[in-house]
Amino acid sequence: MKKVIYILAGLFLSFTMQAQNNTMPKPGPAPTVNIGKPETFTLKNGLKVLVVENHKLPRVSYTLTIDNAPYAEGAKKGTSDMVSALLGSGTKKMSAEAFNEETDYLGANINFWASGASGQGLSKYSSRILELLADGALNPVFTQADFDKEKAKILENLKAEEKNVPAIAGRVTDVLTFGKNHPSGEFLSEETINNVTLADVQQNYSTYFVPGNAYLVVVGDVKFKDIKKQVSKLFSSWAAGTAPNIGYSDPKNVQYTQVNFIDVPNAVQSEISVVNVVNLKMTDKEYFAALLANQILGGGGEGRLFLNLREAHGWTYGAYSSIGASKYVTAFTSSTQVRNAVTDSSVVEILNELKKIRTDLVSAEDLASAKAKYIGNFVMQIEKPATVARYALLTQTQGLPADFYESYIKNISAVTAEDIKAAANKFFLADNARIVIVGKAADVLPGLESRKIPVLYFDKWGKPTEKPVLNKPVPAGVTAKTVLDGYVKAVGGDKALKAVKTLYTKSTGTVQGTPLELVVKVSADRKQMLEMKAMGMSMMKQVVNDKGGYVVQQGQKVELTGEDLKDMQASAVPFEELTLATDKAVTLSGIETINGADAYAVKKGTTTYYYDVKSNFKVAEAKELEQGGQKAVQTTYYSDYKAVKGVKVPYKVVMNVGIEIELTVTEAKINEGVAPADFQ
Repeated sequence: MKKVIYILAGLFLSFTMQAQNNTMPKPGPAPTVNIGKPETFTLKNGLKVLVVENHKLPRVSYTLTIDNAPYAEGAKKGTSDMVSALLGSGTKKMSAEAFNEETDYLGANINFWASGASGQGLSKYSSRILELLADGALNPVFTQADFDKEKAKILENLKAEEKNVPAIAGRVTDVLTFGKNHPSGEFLSEETINNVTLADVQQNYSTYFVPGNAYLVVVGDVKFKDIKKQVSKLFSSWAAGTAPNIGYSDPKNVQYTQVNFIDVPNAVQSEISVVNVVNLKMTDKEYFAALLANQILGGGGEGRLFLNLREAHGWTYGAYSSIGASKYVTAFTSSTQVRNAVTDSSVVEILNELKKIRTDLVSAEDLASAKAKYIGNFVMQIEKPATVARYALLTQTQGLPADFYESYIKNISAVTAEDIKAAANKFFLADNARIVIVGKAADVLPGLESRKIPVLYFDKWGKPTEKPVLNKPVPAGVTAKTVLDGYVKAVGGDKALKAVKTLYTKSTGTVQGTPLELVVKVSADRKQMLEMKAMGMSMMKQVVNDKGGYVVQQGQKVELTGEDLKDMQASAVPFEELTLATDKAVTLSGIETINGADAYAVKKGTTTYYYDVKSNFKVAEAKELEQGGQKAVQTTYYSDYKAVKGVKVPYKVVMNVGIEIELTVTEAKINEGVAPADFQ
């Protein structure tokens, strides 16, 4: 089964690496910037409309934004997610199918979410695009059938994220930084989404999808008078209302720099976030200095974090920083992903860079490069209608001066090295930094503890917990061979397993609502065929025999060669444990926790097999992969063992391949259902 993981990873995962160019061009003279000024009007219900005529291209862009204050959903977190999922699923006038069909016919792109909508397309269809957008936003139909379907998708995604290290890191970092009761700190869970009802969705829409704080920004090849007439016709019936504005206490930074550690035993690398709360507004005098300070520290491939952790030490594929600027509290974060073995060293280097930019003036070259980067990006972006729309909206919602963007280049150019240092001291905290690390405790904690930084422990939901037990003692006399022999005995015994010449299983499951079927046929003479179908259509087929092998994906056949072929041939047997027990390359690496229970970890190369300490059943199998320069672990979990002709096989298989696929065996056969032709 483990090779299914390896192949499916190519279907569901795609790690990409963007090439970095660390040589910055010398800045030229600052260009003159002319940004289209919007003409505006306001409807009686409060909807504010901003129109920027731009007749260079025959296109139009509509963006509806409801600028409500953030709010926490508490025990029913996920209500707004469901609103976003259901908006666009048909209106009182049109079915979802008819709506989508007409949108496609127009070549338009129309989207909806809980706090707005957007539409883009050719200006000759501008009137109809706006009609569709208004209809979808103001006349939605929320049905129980659609609710149940979208809820099932969310639950499936949550399952996939349970063991996903980056997902855990993002969730816990927010919880610890902002607090679980804060709008920026609360998180979606299976429990909270199950509390949400269709009535909650309807109530949320009625309460928050209102025009009191709404802005409609129109940019493109249109005329103001035509837009005013049409918007007045389409949106005047939108019932007036203003969403509640609930106040929340601003989160506080930690009193001293500390590590907040979350143990994830399947992690092959550590997720590191060094974070502190900031309250930076776009109208603050330090705003432009803070942008440039962040750019110099970790804004890209030329940032100090990147040059240190990647270029100088080779510990990571990227290290970056970011700082938020808003009416509401945000965060400054330095983040990276590194090998377990260098986690503590990476933390030290991040803190060193934070302290350096706070104490030393940046060089003239660094400052000039950062300015050139920002000015260059700014000039390129203002050519895009979406940027013009965003700038018009931000000017309104953030209370910016009317000439904010016309003065942007001047304000960037005016920043000094002293300004950078002052902004870094105000917003980049070195002595009150929360260092959130998600990784494998057994590999990471010894090094972290040697750095003398206080370490606090949390679970994957951000709740305080005890320090994990790092090295659970392996009982005397237990070896890799005894563990593997124990498994063989548990599932039927040496004689019974050797009598298995062929094994056939058919499993079914779903992924994002799509029915899946997996058929696996394997022979004791190192031959295997597996095929995954989605809705009856072949999604992937793999065949391995004594002469070679191939994979067919989406109609493309690829021959297996080299180590990939050898690896798959080696595992193309009904029970690998019969040969692993005598393999000198196999080692017992210790006892780890798998789904809350102790399991022996037996390792061969990049694959680790886990056997429950009490039952001896194999409960998991993990393989380290590297794709696009990124490391990942693909894990399969086994449970619900049932006897087939005296041999026990797992009837429940959960594969984590970027998304989680749960398969249930519906048919299992030993020494039948398999023919030589299956392996051709």
